[in-house]
Amino acid sequence: MSSQTHSSERAPEPVGAYPHAKRAGDFLYLSGVGPRQRGSKEIPGVTLDAGGNVVDHDIEVQCRSCFENVKAIIEDAGANWNDIIDVLVFLTDMDGDFKRYNAVYAEYFAGEGKPNPTRTTIEINCLPTPIAVEVKVVAHVGGLSE
Repeated sequence: MSSQTHSSERAPEPVGAYPHAKRAGDFLYLSGVGPRQRGSKEIPGVTLDAGGNVVDHDIEVQCRSCFENVKAIIEDAGANWNDIIDVLVFLTDMDGDFKRYNAVYAEYFAGEGKPNPTRTTIEINCLPTPIAVEVKVVAHVGGLSE
């Protein structure tokens, strides 16, 4: 099976050697997407002290930014929001953030006219940059042209 690599000019630059997404057959697989904005090292919803340590974060701001970045990648790869079939979310503070994350998630994914994908949410102790959430998405987009 052949695959196509996709990059988005609107989503933040990857923090490692990986593409924004790969399309294989009828599926589009996104790499983990954080809340950063393209061209900036600043992270929406994160407050750092003078030493660069996280002193506070706003999970709602970070979630919205993640979901908007996912939308940009999906669209730039030729798909649309309603093509999303599976979402995997990594949170660094399940006890403190899950309720607010879940509310923002519902705004984007649940209800009439929204994709209502399967979902898994797990807590991890850290992410590669000082973010509190990362999102991994799979979309079903139709046949791949040969």
